[in-house]
Amino acid sequence: MSPPSLQFLGHSTVRVELAGRTVLTDPLLTARLGPLRRVVPAPPPASWAGVDLVVVSHLHNDHLHLRSLRLLGRSTPVVVPRGAGRWLTRQGFTAVEELGPGESLTDGGLTVTATHADHAAHRWGPRLTHGPHAPAVGHLLSGGGTTVYAAGDTDLFPGMTDLGADGIDVALVPVWGWGPSLGPGHLDPAGAAAAVQQLRPSVAVPVHWGTYAVAGLTGLPSPWRARMRALLTEPPRRFAAEVAGLAAAGGAATRVALTAPGSPVVLPADADLPAEGPS
Repeated sequence: MSPPSLQFLGHSTVRVELAGRTVLTDPLLTARLGPLRRVVPAPPPASWAGVDLVVVSHLHNDHLHLRSLRLLGRSTPVVVPRGAGRWLTRQGFTAVEELGPGESLTDGGLTVTATHADHAAHRWGPRLTHGPHAPAVGHLLSGGGTTVYAAGDTDLFPGMTDLGADGIDVALVPVWGWGPSLGPGHLDPAGAAAAVQQLRPSVAVPVHWGTYAVAGLTGLPSPWRARMRALLTEPPRRFAAEVAGLAAAGGAATRVALTAPGSPVVLPADADLPAEGPS
């Protein structure tokens, strides 16, 4: 058994190398997304080369981004929530699989299992309800004795405790977003720390922060400038402090791996992870 190799490419995009396979979560690889601008460098092609499988948590454009998927190639296998497959196939993608909560597929030594997520299901939600619809999911990536949980976008839900009971080595946990406030179905730093108490992973990696902002909001003089600049850096640190405080009060002794967008995830040496050895 050996621990996974992970690289946080930004927003909810993480490259996960596990059980001989390379997985990309919710690929968002471009410098722009509508009114949003990337505030850190876009990942170089080498960081998303050689991907065997893509997992997409839900239909929102910052998680199912067609232009980014096209960069990976239309024949790259993509796993989407049940109900989204036909729509994505119509966009020209040729290797699309659907998974609903509790359903699994295998790819070599890797098993991918979809989990429940509490988040808007429409492509243009939560305020609009037209267009494609498929319930949001998270994913468990398991192989070689290791499990990585990619939460996608979600609020707290009771089933998190059950996920944790099955054993999670690394959890990719959203801690903010791209704007000055959060809409429904998201976790802020305190909510993400509460999720960690239910999931009880050995290591938590804060994601969904520090990557995109509304154009001009961090630079042009406005009442939002100072707040947005702070929100590009503070949420993962607040999350880590919340997790540490809960652990000191007798909660889960999860280690937090703070990782800047674009950087490899350095897993703590003293975390309770599978030992190095043959995978």
